[in-house]
Amino acid sequence: MTEAQVNPKAYPLADATLSKTILDLVQQASNYKQLRKGANEATKTLNRGISEFIVMAADAEPLEIILHLPLLCEDKNVPYVFVRSKQALGRACGVSRPVIATSVTIKEGSQLKPQIQSVQLAIERLLVGFLLHCCDNVSLKKGQGKVHIEIILF
Repeated sequence: MTEAQVNPKAYPLADATLSKTILDLVQQASNYKQLRKGANEATKTLNRGISEFIVMAADAEPLEIILHLPLLCEDKNVPYVFVRSKQALGRACGVSRPVIATSVTIKEGSQLKPQIQSVQLAIERLLVGFLLHCCDNVSLKKGQGKVHIEIILF
């Protein structure tokens, strides 16, 4: 899928390097039973408060079937990101079918915690980088391990 074919609503979109890192972590999370596949399952993990982050496919057709997830993620303060291919996301999830959304879940004592935190920070940097690039009135506040973004509107 080329840059021109990506729906502009699929934001933030991971670049190739970040996509590979995310898909590798999704594959590991699948092996550690820390993964829920599908838009409905991702919604459930968000509502139950057990989601570390959400990964969605930018080529979902129609994209609107997963656009409720970014709103839920923002309400629950959970990082989310789009990757280009639902086929690649499905393979990373360990299934032969395309997957349009997945949730990496919380597990106490998980060996994946450092990688999960690293990806969460990368996703937040992706969003912050865009905001700093396009908006003049942005201030950042860091607290409790999270970055809070404040946009001042005139």
